[in-house]
Amino acid sequence: MTRSTASGLAKPARAALGDHLALPLGVVVALVWANSRPESYFSVAHALSFGINDIGMALFFALVTNEVVDATVAGGSLHAWRRVMFAIVAAAGAVGGGIAAYVGYLHFGDEGSVLARGWPIMCATDIAFSYWIARIICRPAAVPFLLLVAIVGDTIGLMIVEVRYPLADGHPEAIFLVVVAIAAAIVLRGCHVASYWPYVFVCGVLSWLGLFWSGLHPALALVPVVALLPRAGRARGLLVGARTGARDAPSRFERAWKSPARVVLFAFGIVNAGVVIRGVGTGTWAILVASLAGKPVGMLLALVIAVAAGLRLPHQLGWRDIIVSAFISSMGFTFALFFATATFPVGPPRTEAKIGALFTIAAVLVAVGAAKLLDVGPFADAARRRRKNRGGAVADVDRTAVAAL
Repeated sequence: MTRSTASGLAKPARAALGDHLALPLGVVVALVWANSRPESYFSVAHALSFGINDIGMALFFALVTNEVVDATVAGGSLHAWRRVMFAIVAAAGAVGGGIAAYVGYLHFGDEGSVLARGWPIMCATDIAFSYWIARIICRPAAVPFLLLVAIVGDTIGLMIVEVRYPLADGHPEAIFLVVVAIAAAIVLRGCHVASYWPYVFVCGVLSWLGLFWSGLHPALALVPVVALLPRAGRARGLLVGARTGARDAPSRFERAWKSPARVVLFAFGIVNAGVVIRGVGTGTWAILVASLAGKPVGMLLALVIAVAAGLRLPHQLGWRDIIVSAFISSMGFTFALFFATATFPVGPPRTEAKIGALFTIAAVLVAVGAAKLLDVGPFADAARRRRKNRGGAVADVDRTAVAAL
């Protein structure tokens, strides 16, 4: 990497690292712990799983949803339904491409029938890591696009996993509580209730109970509730912090809960990223190939069709940005680990799948390479500086030649 490129990356990289070290640190702790003291690790991870995955992650999904909704208002990168649908189609294309590549790859393996049930893992996109990487190598406008792609894909995956492989008997009638929660949030909004507390701790709790008792994953409980918070403008973004002095409910919600969300991310990394690195097999390579090739190809093909049908790219983004975003969204990592655990019973197929999910972190290297090759984000700034410097050098040479004459 050249000095100009490094300097172009330095500022956003420092900001992203400072804001989002919680998840990488949790992942490192989990990997070291699981491979050095597996018995104690899995005992602790199992004990913390419900509190983190089912309760704590509802807060993280709420903050992510808050940023996506911000981007859909006037002036946001996803303003207008054609841009929102563009991201939804991108998620559907990534899921379809990943599943097709996964199933296709298994035809070449000896364990295809055993591993076939793992196709829902291809729905997973690691929201936190995608956000972290996007802030380093992409334009700001790409962040809400990637978040919406990840939310849609992970929601599809959660619904598939809960329906196909339920962990407990559900009560479908309990979903009525979610309807009540949404209706209550609409009433609060209609009554101009400015505080976020009744939305989150009345409507949100009702929504959580409805999803939990119905057998669906409650981590998504706050998504419809936060989307209905009354807004006075766009916030700065997820865990970076809301606009200074902003008094609308979404901004105050972000300011109050951004620090607890970082703690949740640290714990999420610990609970879900602990993989004993042994037992690589067909499932490992099927997930890796499907993630790094099938998902981005599927997304880009779907988006070409979407644009031809009249949908629009997000504001300030071009196709080069979308290509880099496709590689970023191919990283399943901690969410893929979670889906692998829910999809496979204990045994070699689960081990292979979890190692494959872990290896999808390689998408970071692919995305950075694509951003550098296509001059996206800070790499574009570095390229402009190089061209400017070359232009200045040529001008100096010309002036020297004129003076010599």
